[in-house]
Amino acid sequence: MIAIGSDHGGFHLKQEIMRHLADKGIEFHDYGTYSEESCDYPDFGEAVGRAVASGECERGIVICGTGIGISLAANKVRGVRAALCGDCFSAEMCRRHNDANVLALGERVVGPGLALKIVDIFLETGFDGGRHSRRVAKLMDIEERN
Repeated sequence: MIAIGSDHGGFHLKQEIMRHLADKGIEFHDYGTYSEESCDYPDFGEAVGRAVASGECERGIVICGTGIGISLAANKVRGVRAALCGDCFSAEMCRRHNDANVLALGERVVGPGLALKIVDIFLETGFDGGRHSRRVAKLMDIEERN
C-alpha cells in the first residue's frame, strides 16, 4: 500500500499519480487534500509520514508546489526518509543508496510525464544494502539522539 498526499499546490499532480497507480493495480490511500482549496502542506506531509513510519503503508508520495515544504514535513516524522526528486537518477539512487521510503515531488517543478517516470522508478527500485545499510543506520542514529 502506498500513502499519497498533497497540499493544494500538488493537488493536480496527485490526481495524475493516483490514476497511474490505479492503472498499474497498485493500492494506495489518499491522505488529502481533496480539493484545490488553499491548505497547509505540513498536515499532509505528516499524515503520509505517519502512515509509512507506522507500517500501515510501505512507501509514501508527497506533493506540493515545489516538493520542498512537504518533504520537510514528512522528514519530521521519526522513521521517515523523504527524498525530493526532480529526475530519474535521483529517484533510483534515493532508493538504492538511502532506502528512502517517501518520495517528494513538486507539481510546479516537474511535468506529469516525468513525474510518473520518477514514481515508477521509486516504487520499482530496491535498496542495495551492504555499505549503504551502515550509512542509513547512522541516519537513524542521528534521529534517535535528537
